Amino acid sequence: MTNGNGVGAVADEVDVVVIGMGPGGEDVASRLARAGLSVVAVESRLVGGECPYFACVPTKMMVRATDALAEARRVPQLAGRADVRAEWTPVADRIRDEATTDWDDEIAAQRFERTGGRLVRGFGQITAPGEVTVGDQVFHARRGIVLNPGTDPVVPPVDGLAGSPYWTNRDAVPAREAPESLLVLGGGPVGLELAQVFARFGTAVTVIEAQPRLLAVAEPEASELITEVLRAEGIQVRTGNGVERVKHDDQFEVQLAGGEQLTAQQLLVATGRRTDLRALGVGAVGLDEQARTIPVDERMRAAEGVWAIGDVTGRGAFTHTSMYQARIAAADILGQDGETADYRAMPWVVFTDPEVATVGLSEARARDAGINVRTGITRIQESTRGFIHKVDNAGIIKLVADAERGVLVGATVVGPYGGEIVGALAVAVHAEVPVPSLRRMIFAYPTFHRAIESALADLDV
Repeated sequence: MTNGNGVGAVADEVDVVVIGMGPGGEDVASRLARAGLSVVAVESRLVGGECPYFACVPTKMMVRATDALAEARRVPQLAGRADVRAEWTPVADRIRDEATTDWDDEIAAQRFERTGGRLVRGFGQITAPGEVTVGDQVFHARRGIVLNPGTDPVVPPVDGLAGSPYWTNRDAVPAREAPESLLVLGGGPVGLELAQVFARFGTAVTVIEAQPRLLAVAEPEASELITEVLRAEGIQVRTGNGVERVKHDDQFEVQLAGGEQLTAQQLLVATGRRTDLRALGVGAVGLDEQARTIPVDERMRAAEGVWAIGDVTGRGAFTHTSMYQARIAAADILGQDGETADYRAMPWVVFTDPEVATVGLSEARARDAGINVRTGITRIQESTRGFIHKVDNAGIIKLVADAERGVLVGATVVGPYGGEIVGALAVAVHAEVPVPSLRRMIFAYPTFHRAIESALADLDV
């Protein structure tokens, strides 16, 4: 037979081909293989995807280390004296040895193969309906194809940037030493987490964000608070100002749109991520190759015999989203009467200090959706636990409610352990717990989450 590229090859008949073995891809491929289907999983990089090697796990090891440094530096305000000397080597060693096994995916590959699936190394491309080509191998999927291609860092078309030795997260995570100075292009979650990490290890950091505020998708109150905290730690922040030109000799020279020039030893690009859908070959199954994402229905169906999960669906570049979608897609492929996707209570967390955690809709998005919005807000430092915490206790809890239905549709927590506090609010949004029922709850004292009670008191519902 001839595949979609006009290359003669004999197709290998299988039940399902999964392109991309990030967390969701591995999960769906493993579920299908354990169910007895013949599954080929295709991966061009590392089995496990971005999360365990260049994102979630190693970066949170960085954050854990910097949190320890920050707490030690607070000792003089709370308990006596402390001599703190930051060293990057233990962090780099832990990432190499414990998180990534020196960026070796053998354990992950064997884990998948033990399910009965077959791992194929290389770049997978759809070359015809039901057909995937990997190099000179062609696979015909009787039941279907699952797309979990993940994303690559977006590098903006700035004059001089493409030819320079800039960093993305994939370069920052394996770094064996912290740079003396760092310019961070992008004020989103990745940029802010890494900015604070390196700053706490002695790097002089400046964050450059073209939008009017950092964390532009978060509540304005959250953006304002985290900006104040970062500046208080010595991080320079430039918002509402894009980059016009980049030059690199011995160091980076960056010219902003307003004319200001900044210099640093290193430049980190954290301006978003994207999938090359043309290279993936989605046009062969009638999908738009020029789009940023692949639309899917409530069962992850993207086209006839094609399912898509993860970042590429546009539902958030989160591991938990990909894993959630994986079990839905697997059930559908297996013909089970499984759950359908419901993103009302989608949580996400930025692991800065303080953490910024959100679930559901922001106030602006709720209003755009035509909801009769009521909000309630409280400051963490005004709670008893905030008073006890004393230092670095800045934070807020903001609730967004549908006044007509009397339920929460969103919430934001900024503060110590914000990602844990938001869990209770995620349950409330997901289960549509009536606000009066939330007010009748007993909140443990003195905890950070007890501040939810104060936010509910401020809510006119």
